[in-house]
Amino acid sequence: MQKIELPNLPYARTALAPHISENTINFHYGKHHQAYVTNLNNLIAGTELEGKSLEEIIKISHADKTKAGIFNNSAQVWNHTFYWNSMKPNGGGKPTGAVLAKIESDFGSYENFVLEFKNAGATQFGSGWAWLVLEDGKLKVTKTGNAETPLTSNAKPLMTMDVWEHAYYLDFQNARHTYIDTFLNHLVNWDFVAVNLK
Repeated sequence: MQKIELPNLPYARTALAPHISENTINFHYGKHHQAYVTNLNNLIAGTELEGKSLEEIIKISHADKTKAGIFNNSAQVWNHTFYWNSMKPNGGGKPTGAVLAKIESDFGSYENFVLEFKNAGATQFGSGWAWLVLEDGKLKVTKTGNAETPLTSNAKPLMTMDVWEHAYYLDFQNARHTYIDTFLNHLVNWDFVAVNLK
């Protein structure tokens, strides 16, 4: 039976340094993300969810509250994979082309988007995610707690930033705001956003 697997990172574990260290990637990807994959495979083994796609597992388990453990692990596998792709070496800064035009159209300016995104990341209490999504044809910034994901809503995720402490603590300690600034200025993969926007 096809197992859910830990996907390869889209870059080397050292590629996001000095902003996100190899040490953080080793723990965050190598331990946390791997644990969600392992837990999920154990939870779905021998059930009707075995062999279904990750997205199907997320939607089915989200709708059935008795499957909360399956939802948490499946959504975290998906969210983390999306997060790794939301970053790239020498990323960040102001986007160009269609992405910038859409941001300026829907947020009024790139600066307004930055303020909203920083606020979403900074005010997500505890663990969670800040997202740029497309909903009803418009870009929006949203945030979700714990493993929650826009996949269970009508919104299409375009990019995400992980604000669980394990995403930044080894590099930034408790300075989540510095991590958020660094994410926007040096890490965002706007090419990934452009592909998702199409």
